[in-house]
Amino acid sequence: MAGARASSRRRAVLAAVITLILLASVSFLLSATATSSASAAANSPGSRLAIVQRHVEDHAAVLAAYTAHARHLNAASASQTDAFLSISSRLSALAARLSLSTVGALEKEIKAQVKRARSLAGGAKEAFDTQSKIQKLSDTVFAVGQQLLRARRAGVLNSRIAAWSTPKSLHCLAMRLLEARLANASAVPDEPPVPPPQLADPSLYHYAIFSDNVLAVSVVVASAARAAAEPSRHVFHVVAAPMYLPAFRVWFARLPPPLGAHVQLLSVSDFPFLNANYSPVLRQIEDGNRDVALLDYLRFYLPEMFPALRRVVLLEDDVVVQRDLAGLWRVDMGTNVNAALHTCFGGFRRYGKYLNFSEPVVQESFSHRACAWSYGVNVFDLQAWRREQCTEQFHRFMEMNENGTLWDPTSVLPVGLMTFYGKTKPLDKSWHVMGLGYNPHIRPEDIGGAAVIHFNGNMKPWLDVAFNQYKHLWTKYVDTEMEFLTLCNFGL
Repeated sequence: MAGARASSRRRAVLAAVITLILLASVSFLLSATATSSASAAANSPGSRLAIVQRHVEDHAAVLAAYTAHARHLNAASASQTDAFLSISSRLSALAARLSLSTVGALEKEIKAQVKRARSLAGGAKEAFDTQSKIQKLSDTVFAVGQQLLRARRAGVLNSRIAAWSTPKSLHCLAMRLLEARLANASAVPDEPPVPPPQLADPSLYHYAIFSDNVLAVSVVVASAARAAAEPSRHVFHVVAAPMYLPAFRVWFARLPPPLGAHVQLLSVSDFPFLNANYSPVLRQIEDGNRDVALLDYLRFYLPEMFPALRRVVLLEDDVVVQRDLAGLWRVDMGTNVNAALHTCFGGFRRYGKYLNFSEPVVQESFSHRACAWSYGVNVFDLQAWRREQCTEQFHRFMEMNENGTLWDPTSVLPVGLMTFYGKTKPLDKSWHVMGLGYNPHIRPEDIGGAAVIHFNGNMKPWLDVAFNQYKHLWTKYVDTEMEFLTLCNFGL
């Protein structure tokens, strides 16, 4: 009996175990089937197509948004571009209509078009990014420059046109200064008949500045004097056109150069050797074959203008001095005549850019790969200049280029490159940093470490279009208490 009961219990346990195994197997099979079905559904062509379609639609929506934004920007850009081209065409058409009998009638209309061009340029300053702004302003400047060039060639660039072609605020300043001189002539002394001895002392530091811009020159002088360790040893020889010389006299009578620096104010008439018989430049200007101002070419007569001096530093009027320049008189020139900042790297700004090497005389005398240099800060050894007879070479090149085939006659740099070819020493880059009038991306450390910063380019610091990040470097040397600046609407 006991054996039968034990056997019955074993059979019941075995049956339970088998039942559990069967239930587990069925559960596994059902789970696997469900997983396989889900996987199959996810991998089915219809499901994959839905996923891809959703991705396509999402990206299409993003691209549509960008397209709408791009259309908006292009419309604004096209509108601005059309406006500039319209003004440029009108100015060119007005220039073509100029004649001696119509100058008075057209002057008012031309002024209105120039005013509108400046207004458009001012509006573009905020509406466009920096590079677009540079291009649009360059186009406007080129159009106005071409108009003025044609006017000069037509022989109708009289004093009234010259007045409005000068920036309005600068012309206003010159006129206000002249009015002040007329109102109180006794308060503005003339140059003494016998110049002070410092002006011809070769042991002092002498600078030459050729400019009609009284405000810009005042900044050059003030910044150089304040940066100097011994300001009283620095002498600035400023040469202006005769019509602007009285304005310079009023300015420096009211605001003498700081810290005891010396300023000599001169004009072309102070150099009797400059006449058409001696200078081919004057002869070409008088004959109507030269479209640039005589003031630009006076730099080639430094040894004759200052016969007692041995070394002179030429400064452009769009520079600011940040460090004592006395070290320029200790630069070892060797046998060179000129020391200047070399501007070439790779194939950029070499002689081939400035001279016409299709002309045999250029091919035979110069290398198109020779490194070009820049005006702005130039150290001239006047003794070496006289020894090498550079002025005579300059005269020869000017006569050879009377028809404008060797280089662009509107630029003064190419003839300098030719005159001082093989006679120019590279100046260390820390002396001269360029580009503040066209390049918004100059490194702050380069600017801060430079002895001289140069606003070369169209965006001069005294204009509304100047780069805001650089403008304060110039305006901090402007004496804003001078009442004429407010009267002439300088945005300082």
